[in-house]
Amino acid sequence: MNVSEIARVKGKVQGVMFRISSQEKAIDYSLSGYAKNLDSGDVEVLMCGERSNVDKMLEWLSNGPDDAEVTDLEHHEVKVPVPNFFSVE
Repeated sequence: MNVSEIARVKGKVQGVMFRISSQEKAIDYSLSGYAKNLDSGDVEVLMCGERSNVDKMLEWLSNGPDDAEVTDLEHHEVKVPVPNFFSVE
């Protein structure tokens, strides 16, 4: 079953290759969506695809790349037009 979830990742998540690493993982998990920096210092990630792959991505987001320090991860299911690829904004 395909789902779309949006996540807000908090902590030391900007300036540590978080968005690019998210894109690489999303491609590994066959997900579309995006990762973008927010003015607050958080990163927002939209993930669209198979539930099991979105769950894997959420698990990865809870830690992120090696230099990141994730302190909080909020996410919820959303109804959005599903993009055809995963972009970094």
